[in-house]
Amino acid sequence: MKNEKGFTLIEMMIVLLIISVLLIITIPNVAKHNANINTKGCQAYVKMVEAQVQAYHLDLQKYPASTQELIDEGYLKSGETACPDSTNIVIGADGEVTTTTSGS
Repeated sequence: MKNEKGFTLIEMMIVLLIISVLLIITIPNVAKHNANINTKGCQAYVKMVEAQVQAYHLDLQKYPASTQELIDEGYLKSGETACPDSTNIVIGADGEVTTTTSGS
């Protein structure tokens, strides 16, 4: 019986405490960076749509009425009418690209 090897309950509880503290520290940082990544991704997507609006204008001498028109003409892939965070892309009459939240 004296040669039994293993972890005691105290050792296991200390390991679980350390893991819990590490998780408490890292999870809020990951969530904060996720929101930042979505914002940057949406900004990049708006810039890409702006470039496609300009290409459409150069080719057809008019601005598209909507993102659906860009999709129909092959300037955007099907289903690319919003940012990854569900922010809608709107094209103005003068070709200006803006974003609106899906609740608006």
